[in-house]
Parts: sequence; structure tokens; C-alpha cells
Amino acid sequence: MRQTLSSFSFPLFLFLLISTWTFHGIAAIDLIRQTCKKCAQRDPNLGYNFCVTSLQAAPKSQCADDLHELGMISIKLLRRNLTNSRSFIKELLKNKKLDPFVRSCLHDCFDLYSDAIPTTKQAIDDYKSKHYDDANIDVSSVMDASTTCEDGFNEKEGAVSPLTKRNNDTFQLSAISLSIMNMLRLN
Repeated sequence: MRQTLSSFSFPLFLFLLISTWTFHGIAAIDLIRQTCKKCAQRDPNLGYNFCVTSLQAAPKSQCADDLHELGMISIKLLRRNLTNSRSFIKELLKNKKLDPFVRSCLHDCFDLYSDAIPTTKQAIDDYKSKHYDDANIDVSSVMDASTTCEDGFNEKEGAVSPLTKRNNDTFQLSAISLSIMNMLRLN
């Protein structure tokens, strides 16, 4: 009898566990979609599809229970983007054949992104403490860094930024974080 009950209990337990994960995953996806819909409506510079794709790509987003968790995930995505972009710039600077103007702009962008990484760490700390105004200032400065980086390449006619997509991604990831913080502040 004991063996029969045990063999019956495990599949039931497994079914309940999978059902819970599936339901939780669906709820998290719905949270992401609803949040991104609101973010895109409030900010014309933010694309709904970019928002959904970015947040869903974060492994922990499938477990997000609420807007606060999703906001933390968005700031961590921003930090990861900055770190990856900084590494990408570092690789570009190894090219000895770079145009001197482009090289100069890349150095400026490297510095901007290097400064932005600890700023996102501070934003995370401020966010955890629910100091949304301070976190907003931190993330806004990161957003400005991406714009400043891109604008540097526009100072010389004909110069092409190799960072346009990365700067745009940084800008939009910042916009997602800012929008979520504003939603939290209003609640």
C-alpha cells in the first residue's frame, strides 16, 4: 500500500509543480506585456516590442511577481548592457586603423560607459531602498551618457558611429527603468 501511494503522490506532485510554474510564467509574461504597454504609451522613444523582448530575455523575468521586481530586472539589464558595450568599445579601440576622430569619440564613449556602470550599481541600491527619486537621477544620467556618446560622432560630418544600436539600446533600457520607477512612485 505504501508503495502505491508513493508512486501516485510523485506524479501528482510533479503535475502540481509544473502547473504552478506554468501559471507563474504566464502571469509574469502578462505582467511584462502590461508594463511594456504602459511604458511605450508614456514614452514615444520606447518601443513596445523592444521592451517586451528585452524583459523576457532576462531569465529572472519569468519569475517576476510584481512591478517592483520587474523594475529591478530592468536596471540589471541596463547594467549588463553597459558592461557589454564597454567591452565592445574596448575591442574596437584595438583596431590600429581607426580614423582618429572615431577613435577619440570611442575613448569618450568608453569613459562615459565606464562611469555609468557604477552609477547603475548605485541605482540598484537606491531602488532596493525604494528611493525612487535618487534611482531616477542615476538612471537618467546613464541615459544621458548614451545620448552624449552618440552625439559625439555627429560633430563631424560623414562620421559614422559604430555604437548607434548599442547607444539606442542603452537609451531604451534606461527609459524602461525610468518608466517603471515612475509607475511605482505614483502608486
